[in-house]
Parts: sequence; C-alpha cells; structure tokens
Amino acid sequence: MKRLFQHQAQELQSKLVKAGEELANLTVEASAGGGAITVVADGQQRVKSIKISPEAVDPDDIGLLEDLVLIAVNEAIEKSQELAQSRLSAATFGLKLPGMK
Repeated sequence: MKRLFQHQAQELQSKLVKAGEELANLTVEASAGGGAITVVADGQQRVKSIKISPEAVDPDDIGLLEDLVLIAVNEAIEKSQELAQSRLSAATFGLKLPGMK
C-alpha cells in the first residue's frame, strides 16, 4: 500500500511539473478601452507584452491611460489564473491542493 501511494504521489508530481511547463508556453490576452490597450500574459501569471494604441495616449489625460493599463493587466492575470487552475485541476483529477483555489 505504501509503495502504491508513493507511486501515485510521484505520478502526480510529474503531472504537475508537466502542467507547469505547459502553462509557461500558453498565453491569454486581455484588452481595455475598446482594444486601445492589449496585455498578453502566460499561464504562470507573467505579463509578456503590453501594447498601447497611439490613439490612447492623450498627454492631457495620463490618468485614463494608467487606468486602462491597470484594467487590462488585472484582466490578463485573472484569465491566466483561470487557465492555470483549469490545467492544474485536470492534472490532479480535480483534487484540491493547498494554494489552489
């Protein structure tokens, strides 16, 4: 029984490592301001790029630009977290692990 549990634990660890590697290669995209700001993040919640349309840059209203960037970044991170949760849940067959929502 102990050997079976160890085997299952090793198999689970391998699946989690593989899922983590896959998440590093997957991306999500979020935008704000009707596409004026676009943020791409990977499945490990790392922002990969931020694109700002020149039309979004108004020197008289930098606050609006800052708000749009913040909205897009937060949405990208949220999508990335959902992607990660989905992939990791599949790897653990839905088993709830500490640190996972």
